[in-house]
Amino acid sequence: MRKIVINGRYGGFSLSLEAAKELGLSIRPHQQKSGTVADYELPKSLKRDDPRLVEVVEKLGSKASGRGAQLKVVEVPEDVEWTVEEYDGLEHVAERHRTWR
Repeated sequence: MRKIVINGRYGGFSLSLEAAKELGLSIRPHQQKSGTVADYELPKSLKRDDPRLVEVVEKLGSKASGRGAQLKVVEVPEDVEWTVEEYDGLEHVAERHRTWR
């Protein structure tokens, strides 16, 4: 099974500073002030199925989530071509005919 990190509530995907530091991301002053790193601020190389990201979310649990986020790990079969879809920040992993939440 492939593990993918998504946001499980309305508001949008974001990492806590603690999670960002665990991933070795550099923290900017505005992120330090807000206490969170938003999805659009993450490096393009950090994919939602990145084993490092999955490990940090599993390790930190709710402490991995930034402000307004509730990150969780969803498992889908390895052979599935998947995408993360969202509505108002609430996300799910989808394939053409199947959805996991």
